[in-house]
Parts: sequence; structure tokens; C-alpha cells
Amino acid sequence: MKLKNFFLFIIMTLLAACSTGQAPTQINTVTEEPLPASRQPTSVSATDATLAPIIDTPTLESSPTPKLPLAKDAWMQMPAVPTEVSDSMRELYQHGLILGNDPTHFSIIGDCQNVSSYFLSTFDKPGDYSLGSEYAYLQPTIDFYQGSFSRISIAVQGGFNAAAVISPLRSDPKFCNPNESPLGCELRTWKPSVVFVSMETWWSDKPAAEYDKYMRRVLDRIIETGAVPIIATKADNLEGDHAINATIAQLAYEYDIPMWNFWAAVNPLPDHGLSPDGFHLTFGRNFFDDPKRMQNAWPWRNLTALQTLDLVRKGLTGEQ
Repeated sequence: MKLKNFFLFIIMTLLAACSTGQAPTQINTVTEEPLPASRQPTSVSATDATLAPIIDTPTLESSPTPKLPLAKDAWMQMPAVPTEVSDSMRELYQHGLILGNDPTHFSIIGDCQNVSSYFLSTFDKPGDYSLGSEYAYLQPTIDFYQGSFSRISIAVQGGFNAAAVISPLRSDPKFCNPNESPLGCELRTWKPSVVFVSMETWWSDKPAAEYDKYMRRVLDRIIETGAVPIIATKADNLEGDHAINATIAQLAYEYDIPMWNFWAAVNPLPDHGLSPDGFHLTFGRNFFDDPKRMQNAWPWRNLTALQTLDLVRKGLTGEQ
């Protein structure tokens, strides 16, 4: 009975942290001082401006390389964990160190499926996870980033989407400057060298093109600070045609950034690792040498995120 109550508590907590797979239909407007011409954001419509005004000061110019679109379902064939880090990201990483980024810091940008209670914080708690012999090679990466795993990101909150995370209206005034977005606040205060970008939540009535537009602004802001983004696909398909994951893969391709294909990690699981609502992940503790627990999505989320971080760390630093 006690074990049953424990799992009920976990499920209820997850539901409270992430009550819906869809974001609100509108974010209230904000009054801002006009920006100098050199700091004006990319032109957007008046409606878009009410969703996500930006006034964070960029420090590094960035732009993706124009490329032809990927095949519609190409992302489905991509591995869960990337296999290499591009030269452009190694150059960006070194530039970020010059700017003052901390090589032992990573940040997380995202919604409820990234809250520290369940995502990655286990690796700051010896005894709360088990790598087993198969994944023991990941321990040096756990040691390297100690403190980042359990840190509560300023840019993670239930209901956050790609528009909200760049809106000063959604910032915590206890930590952030006036007119500073949650993303800008997180980048300024923690100075990460690597940033997970995992934005599952979106408006059900907005096309993938809108998601693409806001995600580009998120990625540009991260790259401006010299940090390396790791962009993640999502497990669910609430939009019905996997358009969001296809967009994520295209962005990774154009920006030449690592893609953590979380969808590929959980797709083989029972019900694709999803609860009956089609959005929340099935829960299991992070004992990666326990086959029964590994039938759930959450341990795979933490394991493949750690594997991706390990690959990126070694690729950026040249470690074999």
C-alpha cells in the first residue's frame, strides 16, 4: 500500500507541474522602452509582439546556414543520441569561454517535462540512480557537471513554450532585471556553456511555422552568448502530424547544432512512453540496469539526456 501511494504521489505531482500539453492562447502585453536600431529584434507582426517581446542585448552575431528542407520523416530515422559535434559548435564553445561562460555549467530551457524534480537532478544525488556496468562510462560527465543537474532553471516552468520563454512578462522579478526574459535571465545569471532546449508545449491552433519562428529567436539568443544549444524532440504528437518534431530536426540541421531525438528513445516503449492523455511520460525511477523500470519513459529521458550531454562534452573539449 505504501508503494502504491508513493507512485500515486509521483503521478499527481507530475500532473500538477505540467497540467496540460497546450499553452495558453495569449500572453498579456507589456510596455517597453523603444530599442536602439542596433538592438531591434527581428520584425514580427503586432500580434506576435504581444506574445514575446525581446530586449536582451546580444553579444555575438549568429545565423543559420540556408539549407534545403529535410525529407518530411527524416527525423524519425535519426538516432536518439547525436553522434558528433560540428566544428562550428566547437568554435562557438571556445568563443563562449572567452566571453565568460563556465565550462562546467549547463542550463535547461523548457516546460514542465524539464522541472528539476524529475529531469536530471537525480545525477546530483548519489544512490538515487544506477548506471550499471553498461552506462558506467557516463560517470565522468556526471562528475564534471555536478551542481548543474539539480539547479532550478529560471527558464523552466510548466506551461512555458518558445514564445513565453523569451517574454519579459514571464520572468521572475526576484532574479531577473526589468524587461529581461526568462531565457536572457538564465543565460546571464548561470553563464552556461551548453543549453538544453526542450519545448514540448505549443498552442494547438498555431501552425508549426509559428513554432519555428519563436524557436529561431530562442536559438539565436543562446548562440549570441556563445553557449551551445542542444535541441530536443518531443515524445508526444498532440498536433497530429509530427510537424513540431520535423521542425526541430530542420532547425538542428540548419543551425548545425546537436539534436537529442528523445522521440526515438521512447517510441519503442509500451504506448510510446506516454500516459493515457498522450502527453505526460510514464514514470519509473532512474535505475538503468533494471529492465522493468526501463519500460517507462522517465528513466529513458534522463539516460538519453545524459548520454547526449556526454557526447557533446567530449566533442567540445576533444576528450576521447
